[in-house]
Amino acid sequence: MSKISLSSNDLPIEHVAETSADINIAIDIMGGDRGPHVFLYAVENILQKHPKVNLTLCGDDKSKKLFASCLANNRVKYEVCEQIVNMSDKPTMAIRSKKQSSMRKALELTKCKEVDACVSSGNTGALMATAYYVLKTLPGITRPALATLLPTQNNSRVLLLDLGASISYDAESLYQYALMGSILMQECQLVEQPRVALLNVGEEEIKGHSLVKHADLLIRSSDTINYIGYVEGDDIFAGKSDVVVTDGFTGNVALKASEGIASFLSNEIKTVCTQSFFSRVLSKLAMPLFKSLYQRMNPDQYNGASLLGLRSIVVKSHGNASPEACYFAVEQAIMEVKQSVPTKIKAKIEQELMEH
Repeated sequence: MSKISLSSNDLPIEHVAETSADINIAIDIMGGDRGPHVFLYAVENILQKHPKVNLTLCGDDKSKKLFASCLANNRVKYEVCEQIVNMSDKPTMAIRSKKQSSMRKALELTKCKEVDACVSSGNTGALMATAYYVLKTLPGITRPALATLLPTQNNSRVLLLDLGASISYDAESLYQYALMGSILMQECQLVEQPRVALLNVGEEEIKGHSLVKHADLLIRSSDTINYIGYVEGDDIFAGKSDVVVTDGFTGNVALKASEGIASFLSNEIKTVCTQSFFSRVLSKLAMPLFKSLYQRMNPDQYNGASLLGLRSIVVKSHGNASPEACYFAVEQAIMEVKQSVPTKIKAKIEQELMEH
Protein backbone atom coordinates (compact mmCIF):
# COMPACT_ATOMS: atom_id res chain seq x y z
CA MET A 1 0.00 0.00 0.00
CA SER A 2 1.39 3.37 -0.97
CA LYS A 3 1.77 6.01 1.69
CA ILE A 4 -0.14 8.63 -0.28
CA SER A 5 -2.81 8.05 -2.88
CA LEU A 6 -3.96 10.80 -5.20
CA SER A 7 -7.65 11.75 -4.99
CA SER A 8 -3.99 27.49 15.52
CA ASN A 9 -2.41 30.21 19.98
CA ASP A 10 0.20 32.83 20.22
CA LEU A 11 2.28 32.15 17.23
CA PRO A 12 5.67 33.82 16.76
CA ILE A 13 4.48 36.65 14.54
CA GLU A 14 7.57 38.69 15.34
CA HIS A 15 9.76 36.18 13.49
CA VAL A 16 7.92 36.67 10.20
CA ALA A 17 8.33 39.78 8.08
CA GLU A 18 5.15 41.53 7.02
CA THR A 19 4.24 40.70 3.45
CA SER A 20 3.80 43.47 0.90
CA ALA A 21 0.41 42.13 -0.23
CA ASP A 22 -2.75 42.56 1.81
CA ILE A 23 -4.10 39.58 3.74
CA ASN A 24 -7.85 39.01 3.82
CA ILE A 25 -9.51 36.99 6.58
CA ALA A 26 -13.19 36.02 6.86
CA ILE A 27 -14.61 35.52 10.36
CA ASP A 28 -17.80 33.63 11.13
CA ILE A 29 -18.87 35.64 14.18
CA MET A 30 -22.11 33.74 14.87
CA GLY A 31 -21.12 30.24 15.91
CA GLY A 32 -19.68 30.57 19.40
CA ASP A 33 -21.36 29.93 22.75
CA ARG A 34 -20.82 33.50 23.99
CA GLY A 35 -22.24 35.37 21.02
CA PRO A 36 -20.70 37.48 18.23
CA HIS A 37 -19.47 40.26 20.54
CA VAL A 38 -16.46 38.14 21.63
CA PHE A 39 -14.84 38.83 18.26
CA LEU A 40 -14.93 42.60 18.78
CA TYR A 41 -11.67 42.58 20.75
CA ALA A 42 -10.01 40.44 18.05
CA VAL A 43 -11.14 42.74 15.23
CA GLU A 44 -10.01 45.91 17.00
CA ASN A 45 -6.57 44.51 17.89
CA ILE A 46 -5.94 42.86 14.52
CA LEU A 47 -6.64 46.17 12.78
CA GLN A 48 -4.20 47.91 15.09
CA LYS A 49 -1.42 45.33 14.90
CA HIS A 50 -1.64 44.35 11.22
CA PRO A 51 -2.01 47.35 8.88
CA LYS A 52 -2.19 45.08 5.82
CA VAL A 53 -4.88 42.74 7.11
CA ASN A 54 -8.48 43.19 5.93
CA LEU A 55 -11.38 41.49 7.67
CA THR A 56 -14.76 40.31 6.41
CA LEU A 57 -17.25 39.60 9.18
CA CYS A 58 -20.03 37.12 8.44
CA GLY A 59 -23.08 37.45 10.68
CA ASP A 60 -26.76 38.28 10.91
CA ASP A 61 -28.18 41.75 10.40
CA LYS A 62 -28.89 42.21 14.13
CA SER A 63 -25.25 41.70 15.10
CA LYS A 64 -23.93 44.24 12.61
CA LYS A 65 -24.45 47.15 15.02
CA LEU A 66 -22.06 45.54 17.53
CA PHE A 67 -19.22 46.22 15.09
CA ALA A 68 -20.29 49.72 14.06
CA SER A 69 -17.03 51.30 15.25
CA CYS A 70 -14.96 48.74 13.34
CA LEU A 71 -16.99 49.11 10.17
CA ALA A 72 -15.99 52.77 10.06
CA ASN A 73 -12.59 51.41 9.01
CA ASN A 74 -12.47 50.67 5.27
CA ARG A 75 -10.48 47.51 6.01
CA VAL A 76 -13.56 45.86 7.53
CA LYS A 77 -16.55 44.53 5.59
CA TYR A 78 -19.74 42.92 6.85
CA GLU A 79 -21.62 40.15 5.04
CA VAL A 80 -25.21 39.85 6.22
CA CYS A 81 -26.21 36.17 6.42
CA GLU A 82 -29.74 34.82 6.79
CA GLN A 83 -28.91 31.64 8.71
CA ILE A 84 -26.83 30.46 11.66
CA VAL A 85 -25.36 27.01 12.22
CA ASN A 86 -26.33 26.06 15.77
CA MET A 87 -24.26 23.90 18.09
CA SER A 88 -26.98 21.25 17.97
CA ASP A 89 -27.09 21.05 14.15
CA LYS A 90 -25.87 17.85 12.58
CA PRO A 91 -23.10 18.22 9.96
CA THR A 92 -25.36 16.93 7.16
CA MET A 93 -28.03 19.47 8.09
CA ALA A 94 -25.49 22.29 8.02
CA ILE A 95 -24.43 21.29 4.49
CA ARG A 96 -27.90 20.72 3.05
CA SER A 97 -30.12 23.19 4.89
CA LYS A 98 -27.83 26.03 6.01
CA LYS A 99 -26.43 27.20 2.69
CA GLN A 100 -27.04 30.84 3.65
CA SER A 101 -25.32 30.56 7.03
CA SER A 102 -22.45 32.74 8.26
CA MET A 103 -20.24 29.64 8.43
CA ARG A 104 -20.98 28.67 4.84
CA LYS A 105 -20.45 32.25 3.65
CA ALA A 106 -17.00 32.48 5.27
CA LEU A 107 -15.99 29.21 3.61
CA GLU A 108 -17.42 30.23 0.22
CA LEU A 109 -15.44 33.49 0.35
CA THR A 110 -12.33 31.40 0.99
CA LYS A 111 -13.10 29.06 -1.88
CA CYS A 112 -13.62 31.97 -4.30
CA LYS A 113 -10.29 33.50 -3.21
CA GLU A 114 -11.99 36.66 -2.01
CA VAL A 115 -10.28 35.97 1.31
CA ASP A 116 -7.14 33.99 2.15
CA ALA A 117 -8.46 32.17 5.21
CA CYS A 118 -11.47 31.88 7.48
CA VAL A 119 -11.96 31.59 11.24
CA SER A 120 -15.01 30.15 12.98
CA SER A 121 -15.92 29.23 16.55
CA GLY A 122 -19.01 27.35 15.43
CA ASN A 123 -20.15 23.74 15.60
CA THR A 124 -16.97 21.70 15.11
CA GLY A 125 -18.57 18.81 13.24
CA ALA A 126 -20.49 21.16 10.95
CA LEU A 127 -17.40 23.26 10.25
CA MET A 128 -15.26 20.27 9.39
CA ALA A 129 -17.91 18.67 7.18
CA THR A 130 -18.81 21.91 5.40
CA ALA A 131 -15.16 22.87 4.90
CA TYR A 132 -14.47 19.42 3.45
CA TYR A 133 -17.49 19.76 1.15
CA VAL A 134 -16.83 23.35 0.00
CA LEU A 135 -13.03 23.52 -0.12
CA LYS A 136 -12.03 19.89 -0.78
CA THR A 137 -8.77 18.33 0.32
CA LEU A 138 -5.40 18.77 -1.35
CA PRO A 139 -4.47 16.15 -3.97
CA GLY A 140 -2.97 13.19 -2.09
CA ILE A 141 -4.73 13.94 1.21
CA THR A 142 -7.60 11.58 2.03
CA ARG A 143 -8.79 13.23 5.26
CA PRO A 144 -8.20 16.64 6.84
CA ALA A 145 -6.82 16.80 10.37
CA LEU A 146 -7.60 19.16 13.23
CA ALA A 147 -4.40 20.26 14.98
CA THR A 148 -3.63 22.50 17.93
CA LEU A 149 -0.57 23.65 19.86
CA LEU A 150 -0.13 22.76 23.54
CA PRO A 151 2.47 23.82 26.15
CA THR A 152 5.25 21.48 27.29
CA GLN A 153 7.50 21.18 30.32
CA ASN A 154 10.56 22.65 28.56
CA ASN A 155 8.80 25.90 27.56
CA SER A 156 8.32 24.75 23.97
CA ARG A 157 5.13 23.69 22.22
CA VAL A 158 3.81 20.45 20.85
CA LEU A 159 1.33 20.06 17.99
CA LEU A 160 -1.34 17.42 18.64
CA LEU A 161 -3.40 15.99 15.78
CA ASP A 162 -5.98 14.72 14.90
CA LEU A 163 -8.43 16.18 17.40
CA GLY A 164 -11.58 14.81 15.83
CA ALA A 165 -11.74 15.92 12.22
CA SER A 166 -12.31 12.26 11.38
CA ILE A 167 -13.15 9.44 13.78
CA SER A 168 -12.49 6.74 11.18
CA TYR A 169 -8.91 6.41 10.02
CA ASP A 170 -6.28 4.12 8.55
CA ALA A 171 -2.48 3.89 8.66
CA GLU A 172 -2.08 6.08 5.59
CA SER A 173 -4.14 8.84 7.26
CA LEU A 174 -1.83 8.80 10.28
CA TYR A 175 1.15 9.09 7.95
CA GLN A 176 -0.45 12.09 6.23
CA TYR A 177 -1.12 13.70 9.62
CA ALA A 178 2.55 13.25 10.51
CA LEU A 179 3.65 14.93 7.29
CA MET A 180 1.24 17.85 7.60
CA GLY A 181 2.01 18.37 11.29
CA SER A 182 5.71 18.41 10.57
CA ILE A 183 5.27 21.06 7.88
CA LEU A 184 3.11 23.26 10.13
CA MET A 185 5.66 23.18 12.97
CA GLN A 186 8.52 23.86 10.59
CA GLU A 187 6.86 26.78 8.83
CA CYS A 188 4.83 28.44 11.59
CA GLN A 189 6.84 27.59 14.72
CA LEU A 190 10.25 27.71 13.01
CA VAL A 191 11.31 24.26 14.22
CA GLU A 192 13.97 23.15 11.73
CA GLN A 193 13.47 19.39 12.04
CA PRO A 194 10.31 18.78 14.05
CA ARG A 195 10.43 15.57 16.08
CA VAL A 196 7.34 13.58 15.16
CA ALA A 197 5.94 10.85 17.42
CA LEU A 198 3.04 8.44 17.19
CA LEU A 199 0.77 8.15 20.24
CA ASN A 200 0.56 4.58 21.51
CA VAL A 201 -0.11 2.56 24.67
CA GLY A 202 3.62 1.97 25.09
CA GLU A 203 6.97 2.92 23.60
CA GLU A 204 7.97 -0.66 22.76
CA GLU A 205 7.63 -1.85 19.17
CA ILE A 206 5.42 -4.76 20.20
CA LYS A 207 2.79 -2.45 21.73
CA GLY A 208 -0.31 -1.20 19.93
CA HIS A 209 -2.80 -2.55 17.43
CA SER A 210 -2.14 -3.34 13.78
CA LEU A 211 -3.13 0.09 12.40
CA VAL A 212 -0.68 1.89 14.66
CA LYS A 213 2.08 -0.58 13.79
CA HIS A 214 1.38 -0.13 10.08
CA ALA A 215 1.44 3.66 10.45
CA ASP A 216 4.73 3.35 12.30
CA LEU A 217 6.26 1.56 9.30
CA LEU A 218 4.94 4.14 6.83
CA ILE A 219 6.17 7.14 8.81
CA ARG A 220 9.51 5.48 9.55
CA SER A 221 10.17 4.94 5.83
CA SER A 222 9.79 8.65 5.00
CA ASP A 223 12.90 10.75 4.45
CA THR A 224 10.87 13.93 4.96
CA ILE A 225 9.68 13.23 8.52
CA ASN A 226 12.00 13.30 11.54
CA TYR A 227 10.27 10.37 13.22
CA ILE A 228 11.24 9.39 16.79
CA GLY A 229 8.81 6.50 17.31
CA TYR A 230 6.06 5.92 19.87
CA VAL A 231 5.16 8.08 22.86
CA GLU A 232 2.61 7.46 25.59
CA GLY A 233 -0.12 9.82 26.79
CA ASP A 234 1.94 11.22 29.66
CA ASP A 235 4.67 12.19 27.17
CA ILE A 236 2.49 14.66 25.26
CA PHE A 237 3.45 17.53 27.58
CA ALA A 238 6.95 16.28 28.39
CA GLY A 239 8.68 18.04 25.49
CA LYS A 240 9.99 14.82 23.97
CA SER A 241 8.44 15.60 20.60
CA ASP A 242 7.27 18.57 18.55
CA VAL A 243 4.38 16.74 16.87
CA VAL A 244 2.21 13.97 18.34
CA VAL A 245 0.05 12.06 15.86
CA THR A 246 -3.02 10.03 16.73
CA ASP A 247 -6.52 9.27 15.46
CA GLY A 248 -9.36 11.75 15.91
CA PHE A 249 -11.17 9.83 18.64
CA THR A 250 -8.08 9.38 20.83
CA GLY A 251 -6.81 12.90 20.15
CA ASN A 252 -10.10 14.49 21.13
CA VAL A 253 -10.27 12.49 24.36
CA ALA A 254 -6.65 13.38 25.19
CA LEU A 255 -7.28 17.10 24.58
CA LYS A 256 -10.51 17.22 26.62
CA ALA A 257 -8.88 15.25 29.45
CA SER A 258 -5.96 17.69 29.57
CA GLU A 259 -8.36 20.66 29.58
CA GLY A 260 -10.27 19.08 32.44
CA ILE A 261 -7.11 18.50 34.47
CA ALA A 262 -5.97 22.09 33.90
CA SER A 263 -9.34 23.39 35.08
CA PHE A 264 -9.28 21.09 38.11
CA LEU A 265 -5.80 22.22 39.15
CA SER A 266 -6.68 25.88 38.70
CA ASN A 267 -9.75 25.55 40.90
CA GLU A 268 -7.83 23.57 43.53
CA ILE A 269 -5.10 26.22 43.71
CA LYS A 270 -7.73 28.93 44.19
CA THR A 271 -9.39 26.92 46.95
CA VAL A 272 -6.15 26.22 48.81
CA CYS A 273 -5.05 29.85 48.55
CA THR A 274 -8.23 31.09 50.27
CA GLN A 275 -8.73 28.44 52.97
CA SER A 276 -7.15 30.42 55.82
CA PHE A 277 -5.50 33.70 56.71
CA PHE A 278 -2.07 32.05 56.54
CA SER A 279 -2.73 30.57 53.09
CA ARG A 280 -3.96 33.95 51.82
CA VAL A 281 -0.75 35.62 53.00
CA LEU A 282 1.40 32.95 51.37
CA SER A 283 -0.58 33.19 48.13
CA LYS A 284 0.09 36.93 47.94
CA LEU A 285 3.81 36.32 48.40
CA ALA A 286 3.70 33.67 45.67
CA MET A 287 1.60 35.82 43.31
CA PRO A 288 4.53 36.67 40.94
CA LEU A 289 5.16 32.93 40.50
CA PHE A 290 1.47 32.25 39.89
CA LYS A 291 1.31 35.03 37.28
CA SER A 292 4.38 33.70 35.50
CA LEU A 293 2.92 30.20 35.43
CA TYR A 294 -0.44 31.48 34.20
CA GLN A 295 1.15 33.47 31.38
CA ARG A 296 2.82 30.29 30.12
CA MET A 297 -0.21 28.03 30.64
CA ASN A 298 -2.94 30.55 29.71
CA PRO A 299 -5.28 28.54 27.45
CA ASP A 300 -6.27 31.65 25.48
CA GLN A 301 -2.95 31.72 23.63
CA TYR A 302 -3.44 28.12 22.49
CA ASN A 303 -6.87 28.75 21.01
CA GLY A 304 -7.28 28.09 17.32
CA ALA A 305 -7.04 24.63 15.83
CA SER A 306 -5.87 24.37 12.21
CA LEU A 307 -7.89 22.23 9.83
CA LEU A 308 -4.96 20.85 7.82
CA GLY A 309 -5.14 19.18 4.41
CA LEU A 310 -7.73 21.46 2.83
CA ARG A 311 -7.07 23.56 -0.27
CA SER A 312 -7.48 26.73 1.83
CA ILE A 313 -6.82 27.78 5.41
CA VAL A 314 -9.49 27.19 8.05
CA VAL A 315 -8.95 27.85 11.78
CA LYS A 316 -11.39 26.57 14.39
CA SER A 317 -11.73 28.74 17.48
CA HIS A 318 -13.04 27.15 20.69
CA GLY A 319 -16.80 27.54 21.00
CA ASN A 320 -16.47 29.03 24.49
CA ALA A 321 -13.43 31.15 23.64
CA SER A 322 -12.84 34.46 25.40
CA PRO A 323 -12.29 37.68 23.42
CA GLU A 324 -8.53 37.30 23.90
CA ALA A 325 -8.66 33.69 22.72
CA CYS A 326 -10.57 34.71 19.58
CA TYR A 327 -7.78 37.17 18.84
CA PHE A 328 -5.17 34.40 18.92
CA ALA A 329 -7.26 32.28 16.55
CA VAL A 330 -7.24 35.09 13.99
CA GLU A 331 -3.50 35.55 14.54
CA GLN A 332 -2.98 31.90 13.72
CA ALA A 333 -4.89 32.25 10.46
CA ILE A 334 -2.75 35.26 9.53
CA MET A 335 0.43 33.31 10.24
CA GLU A 336 -0.65 30.39 8.06
CA VAL A 337 -1.48 32.77 5.20
CA LYS A 338 1.95 34.40 5.48
CA GLN A 339 3.63 31.01 5.36
CA SER A 340 1.39 29.64 2.57
CA VAL A 341 0.80 26.46 4.57
CA PRO A 342 -1.52 24.64 2.07
CA THR A 343 0.91 25.35 -0.79
CA LYS A 344 3.84 23.95 1.18
CA ILE A 345 1.89 20.87 2.24
CA LYS A 346 0.97 20.29 -1.41
CA ALA A 347 4.62 20.65 -2.50
CA LYS A 348 5.81 18.16 0.15
CA ILE A 349 3.14 15.66 -0.85
CA GLU A 350 4.09 15.89 -4.50
CA GLN A 351 7.73 15.33 -3.49
CA GLU A 352 6.75 12.24 -1.50
CA LEU A 353 4.78 10.90 -4.45
CA MET A 354 7.79 11.26 -6.71
CA GLU A 355 10.05 9.50 -4.22
CA HIS A 356 7.67 6.64 -3.59
